[in-house]
Amino acid sequence: MGYKRIKIIVNPAAGKEEPVLARLNAAFQNQGIDWDIAITKESGDGRRFAGEAADEGYDLVAVYGGDGSVMEAAAGLMGGKIPLAILPGGTANVMSVELGIPGQLDEACELILDPDASLRRIDMGATGDTHFILRASAGFEAKMIADADRGMKDRIGVLAYGASALQALREIKPSRYRLTLDGDEQELEGVNCVIANSGSLGIRGLSLSPQVSVTDGLLDVFVFRKADLESILSIAASALGTVDQFDNLQHFQVKSATVEAEPAQSVQIDGEIAGETPVSAEVIPQAITILVPGRPDGEQ
Repeated sequence: MGYKRIKIIVNPAAGKEEPVLARLNAAFQNQGIDWDIAITKESGDGRRFAGEAADEGYDLVAVYGGDGSVMEAAAGLMGGKIPLAILPGGTANVMSVELGIPGQLDEACELILDPDASLRRIDMGATGDTHFILRASAGFEAKMIADADRGMKDRIGVLAYGASALQALREIKPSRYRLTLDGDEQELEGVNCVIANSGSLGIRGLSLSPQVSVTDGLLDVFVFRKADLESILSIAASALGTVDQFDNLQHFQVKSATVEAEPAQSVQIDGEIAGETPVSAEVIPQAITILVPGRPDGEQ
């Protein structure tokens, strides 16, 4: 697409160990591209750097990091015309899987140079002043993320969540959820409530539900009634399309949702712990443009 001026936001604390600057230089040095680096040091830097890049006339912002870094950069560009390129570098890179973006840095850089790449406008969610591209959740998933060991994540990546998930399975207790969904109230008992923009579980082809879309202008609310190995396997089977339905999972599609829980549960937003319930969210349709593989719509 002929990008000539690119701001690259790098999270140095991202989960992968690789020579990021050397690979970026190798990818762009002979391509006639003016590219600059901004290094994040604390929460909020990614959003600020992306917003500044838009104001300064860059024609593309790229972000190297995990889903939290992607969320921050997307929030900085939200509502504007400057596209975002994702350079996966985190422990989990769920949005890159959702959009079919290569998981290797070299290949993700090549996508920026690919004349057949296209732009896809996707939704985001908002919880107060915080935004998300994946999901906010209360209960089991938040506890799993909170309990994941940083050192283990650095050593074995996303598999570290498996260890913390087993611990969470032993400790999580059901809560009574009071849901307000587009103004209508529902009460359900469960161990995990997800407000999802993306349904991807970080493995290609595996999603919470084939009905979840990042472009439909809706949020998908899921309530998991139980947390045990049998239930998790049944959810995986449903996501893979090997079963039609099961009783452990309730699914609603809405524009806004509020989740209250008794007793209160921890909340995570795109992989970052964000206090406890209650949590409210609303969809922001067509919020951000992402560079993705494939020809633009309408081309053969």
